[in-house]
Amino acid sequence: MSNPWLKRNPFLSLWLSGANKVMGSARGQINAALKREASKAGAPMTEAATRQVTGVWTPTPDKPPTVVRKRRIPR
Repeated sequence: MSNPWLKRNPFLSLWLSGANKVMGSARGQINAALKREASKAGAPMTEAATRQVTGVWTPTPDKPPTVVRKRRIPR
């Protein structure tokens, strides 16, 4: 005798197909919203991170030492 729990269920198959369709659509919309937000807010953070990394690997030369000038004392 075959196990009835292992038989295919067409209604379950239809329900799961519909659920996958809904979840796929929701996931796509969420990913699109996240990409929009990341492009808006991420640009300044990306620039700062890039500056920080390039600063580590290619340090800017130090400023030339300032020459201390003596004040002229008026006579």
